[in-house]
Amino acid sequence: MDFSGVVGGSSATATHLSVNQVLDFIQSDDSDSKIKAAQEIRRLTKTSHRCRRQLSPAIPQLVSMLRVDSLSSTESALLALLNLAVKDEKNKISIVAAGALDPIISFLQSPNTRLQEHATAALLTLSASSVNKPTITASGAIPLLVDVLEIGTPQAKVDAVMALYNLSTHSNNITLILETDPIPLIVDLLKTCKKSSKTAEKCTALLESLVNFDEGRNTLVSEEGGVLAVVEVLESGSLQSKEHAVGALLKMCETDRCKYRDPILREGVIPGLLELTVQGTPKSQNKAQLLLRLLRDSPYPRSDFQPDTLENIVCNIISQMDGEEQSGKAKKMLADMVQVSMEQSLRHLQQRALVCTPSDLSIASCASQVSSK
Repeated sequence: MDFSGVVGGSSATATHLSVNQVLDFIQSDDSDSKIKAAQEIRRLTKTSHRCRRQLSPAIPQLVSMLRVDSLSSTESALLALLNLAVKDEKNKISIVAAGALDPIISFLQSPNTRLQEHATAALLTLSASSVNKPTITASGAIPLLVDVLEIGTPQAKVDAVMALYNLSTHSNNITLILETDPIPLIVDLLKTCKKSSKTAEKCTALLESLVNFDEGRNTLVSEEGGVLAVVEVLESGSLQSKEHAVGALLKMCETDRCKYRDPILREGVIPGLLELTVQGTPKSQNKAQLLLRLLRDSPYPRSDFQPDTLENIVCNIISQMDGEEQSGKAKKMLADMVQVSMEQSLRHLQQRALVCTPSDLSIASCASQVSSK
């Protein structure tokens, strides 16, 4: 088989001919030709959306190669299908419709770790399509993906948790995921991954959904380092990860404050919450303030003599904390938070002064002088 026209050609005509050539060879009866064609499809579709569209007719032949008792054939076809599905909704749907799920699901249980890894990546990509989610769920993928979380390679575990997240957004799937007892495995992955990574984001997003259930909340608290892992994401994660982390902790406290207040406070959550009230997303800021109110000694509003301000709420919490190091850190964070808030207010006044009328400028100047005193 001669692919010189594909590899060497750079013009639009040469690319078009190479695509036609590959489509011819993928239908060949010769297994070596089919494997080489699959490998060429993988190469051509790696970065080209146009090639993904042009080579979509090869999907049925590639799916049939998944059922051949040859590692070279199945691996080449699986990788070609994976690239065809990336950023192409039509191909994702066509691959599942062509019957690819059965062999891909079986590869999740393969003793060949490389094949298992490719299959997990394929399910991650295919599960991004809302059309495919019910079919993937019905195929029994969820418990097998949780198994990969336990025994897979590091990359397979990352892809498995992301695939589970994709599937969790489909109706009722979160209860199916909960039934497989995934929280200890998700926590283990969360402990070891970089807290600002996409992996941490998907782990905390899954945990936020799972703690909507009593079983999920109990498992997270009973798992050693479970709550701490969420608190660490709240402190060091991406903005989106922090939003999921504070959402999970808030859900726990809203459901049963008496039961979950102490386990959350013990993990030193206050500094991260204080920072989030100033520097988080609007949703995170709101959730952080709500959680701080629930974590104080009494969740009910104070009297007029002690207004229900964030500072008073935090001071109340600090007074209940054990350990000088924790309370000292929280006090420093509170002071820093107040300083940042004052600086932000001053910057806002200065920006207004640049665009306001002379009378407004006078008001802004007075306000600036008052805030600096």
